[in-house]
Amino acid sequence: MGQPVTFLSTTSPKPGVLRFELNRSLTGMGHERYAAGDEILDDRPPDVLARRIFESGDVESIHIYGSMVTVTLASTEAGDLETVLRELYTY
Repeated sequence: MGQPVTFLSTTSPKPGVLRFELNRSLTGMGHERYAAGDEILDDRPPDVLARRIFESGDVESIHIYGSMVTVTLASTEAGDLETVLRELYTY
């Protein structure tokens, strides 16, 4: 069983934008951007997380930098993103 990811959910002044600060870095110093409809082929941690987030709700885009995950919603329906983050390394 993997170690669960812990995170802080932070607010954004922009409506429809959610931010999560994880307890581990997913990208190192690299930026990863994903848009709805993009085909995500790799199996790196940011790729797996992006796929799961897109599957969980109505998401427009995702930006991951280090341990910060920024999700832009396409509507007010976010799905259960906290469970997706919490279960990232649980198998």
